[in-house]
Amino acid sequence: MKSNAASTHTPHQFSESLLHQLNLYALAATAAGVASLALAQPAEAKIVYTPAHTKIPAPARFGLVQIPLDLNHEGAEFVLNNFFGGSAPNSYAFLNLAPTGAGNQALARNGLAAALPGRVPVKFHDPTTYTFVMAGWRTQAGHSTAFAGQWANGGEGVKDRYLGLRFLIKGQVHYGWARLNVSFKNGEFSGVLTGYAYETIPNKAIIAGKTKGTEGEGVEPLSPTSLATPTRQPASLGLLAMGSPGLSIWRREEL
Repeated sequence: MKSNAASTHTPHQFSESLLHQLNLYALAATAAGVASLALAQPAEAKIVYTPAHTKIPAPARFGLVQIPLDLNHEGAEFVLNNFFGGSAPNSYAFLNLAPTGAGNQALARNGLAAALPGRVPVKFHDPTTYTFVMAGWRTQAGHSTAFAGQWANGGEGVKDRYLGLRFLIKGQVHYGWARLNVSFKNGEFSGVLTGYAYETIPNKAIIAGKTKGTEGEGVEPLSPTSLATPTRQPASLGLLAMGSPGLSIWRREEL
């Protein structure tokens, strides 16, 4: 019969120098493991959001109001232009978005900037860069009146709608949004820029209205042709914004 003494045998004691060496090995292994985990972590998306309450006032006749839009605070990527002109009985007005650099774009269809609702993913590419008409109005001979663009909304204007934006930072594509209210009164547009944001990770989608977080992974790019078709308007409205280039845009819209 075996003695119970074996079950109470005292383990061999490590020397202090060996324990010290093992502790060093453990610390080194732990540090290496933490470093490996840190290296393995994907870059976390970060949305930079800027709240705003920037008024876009109605301009004087033949006046132009310009509001810079600087998403990353390193120089404006876009400029909002608000114009009112003409002489009675013919008058016209427009609100548009002009990029300040090549590659800067708005989500649009045939040059008409979309007025997006919240929570729409913004990731797109349009090979054409031009000034994007947001809202247009024209009256002719004092009785023939027409509106153009989703932001005009037939003269009703919009509230809490979003521009989907694409711009370059050091040659890399970033996506963002700008939230605006637009109204129409007495033949003039006016509005308020209430906030804007962009995604810091290149080529990563952003959700319109999102001010923080990582939502948007794996979002398929939007095509300009997938947008709701703006209300069809007479081709002559193109003259109010960009002359003959604008006219060609409106003609394409009527096709």
